[in-house]
Amino acid sequence: MFPQPFSYDYGICAEKLLGYTLSSHLDLTSSLNPSHPCVVSVLEEANLTYSEFVAYTRKLARALLARGIERGDRVAIWSTNNWRWLAVLYAVSRVGAILVNVNPAYRVPELEYVLNQSGVKLLFTIPRNRSSNYLEMLEELNPRLFAQGSAVKSSRVPSLQDLVVLPGSDADGQIHEFKARGDLFSIETFLALESTIADTELSEREKVVQFDDPVNIQYTSGTTGFPKGVTLSHHNLLNNGLFAARAMALSPETRFCIPMPFYHCGGMVSSALATFSIGGTVIIPGPYFEEMTVMKAVSGERATHISGVPTMFIGQLEHPQFKEFDYTSLRGGFMAGAPCPVQLMRRVASEMHVPEVVILYGLTEVSPLMTATTIHDSMETRATTVGRAIAGVEVKVIDPETGRVVPRGEQGEICCRGHGIMLGYYKNEEATNECIDVSGWLHSGDLGVMNSEGYLHITGRKKDMIIRGGENIYPREIEEVLHHHPQISQAQVFGVPDEKLGEEVCVWLMLRAGESLNTKELNDWMKERLAHFKIPRNIKVVSEFPMTVTGKIQKFAMREAMVKELGLDRAAAIETA
Repeated sequence: MFPQPFSYDYGICAEKLLGYTLSSHLDLTSSLNPSHPCVVSVLEEANLTYSEFVAYTRKLARALLARGIERGDRVAIWSTNNWRWLAVLYAVSRVGAILVNVNPAYRVPELEYVLNQSGVKLLFTIPRNRSSNYLEMLEELNPRLFAQGSAVKSSRVPSLQDLVVLPGSDADGQIHEFKARGDLFSIETFLALESTIADTELSEREKVVQFDDPVNIQYTSGTTGFPKGVTLSHHNLLNNGLFAARAMALSPETRFCIPMPFYHCGGMVSSALATFSIGGTVIIPGPYFEEMTVMKAVSGERATHISGVPTMFIGQLEHPQFKEFDYTSLRGGFMAGAPCPVQLMRRVASEMHVPEVVILYGLTEVSPLMTATTIHDSMETRATTVGRAIAGVEVKVIDPETGRVVPRGEQGEICCRGHGIMLGYYKNEEATNECIDVSGWLHSGDLGVMNSEGYLHITGRKKDMIIRGGENIYPREIEEVLHHHPQISQAQVFGVPDEKLGEEVCVWLMLRAGESLNTKELNDWMKERLAHFKIPRNIKVVSEFPMTVTGKIQKFAMREAMVKELGLDRAAAIETA
């Protein structure tokens, strides 16, 4: 066999791809071992077998049919992690609808945009999430929301017809219940509707749902200032989850603790769907990441696997009570979502007793997995690369200027083609065509180097996206908001290195003539308009921006200046995979 001189690799597929819908594969898995534990939600004190979980998803699906949800309709969920979140996903898949994942950190403007852009017909939500009161924000969109006899439909979100409120909880275990008011459903009143729909009616609907149908929309921030809806199929998600499971060598005995949010691919696909694909058990430690709930869940539920972005692993390792919890049941899992420091990989393997920890790499647009290390790779390989192309997927590295594949060992833009490629950005053909070329290659925007064995090392980003603790942040989106501030003339947002989060958001501002700025007031102003993770930690007022002779802003120069000013040389020097 001749050596491959160019940066191209193909993941050899030793098994057939799964030609099922999400729900039909769940039914098959359940039929093989119906009494096996499926979901354990620690704070909710819920333990469901596969047969119990399947039965609940069918009830939810019949209730959706009772409310007139048709094939292709958009149903959204705006919630932190709980076991019903996963049940909603499968219920929506049964009726051929499309689940829209809404970021729990969204504020009113972001929520309004996503609901309208996707044309959501029914929304599942929870009463509150920490300091965010979801029902109050929804009432802002429709002031008559809680009026007796008032319809949910609002002129600001005209497509939305129904609202179903799920029980929510805090990390301390406090449960937030909701009793039906006006035309709003509690989960109990909503489920009661299922009695009007026969099993045969649901079965007939399920027969027409195809595995290539869209089943999920996940919003990713866009360089144009507006999030784009990544549309994914049953086939995308099911097979991507399966090959994540293969990389980690999951089995029915797997007990996977998931602190990552379900609204994001890392939690939903690479963790939950990966576990379900092989009949394992999902453990939900709490509604959102909090070190103590995770440590209690790992120890108390004897978890075998765990996932997270680097920050989550750092948080556990550095918690003052970490050594009080028994992590010896762990053996595997993955790190993803942000550059992974090499030294952290080694600490996780030794101090957290996770010798089989792997690195997964990709992006939402590829469902999300593109490459992976496996448990069979050496620790050195797992600590310094993001692995090789997963089964059935092609990866190449190209010169961003010419589009030509570069020789191995040279830097270029990473591109991907295969079963994980999204169906497209929802109702955004122009953006889709900019991302996926005529040959079917998806251009990631990430820069990397492929070595002689096909392993990738990420070296940077073609665009200026910031990855803060696993959250993808596009500066343009924040800049668009800041440009509406009456005292600000121009804003330039960029990332600076951070030892804990990978990157932190920084902004340079130029003010209007004669204006001054109060930083606290600006932060309060931004909190009303931006999710918390998008708010810049570092704000600097300047009289000019560094530019090229042709007038192009030089964000790299701003970043270098802030690294020096803030003393971030140590963070900037951290080696990542």
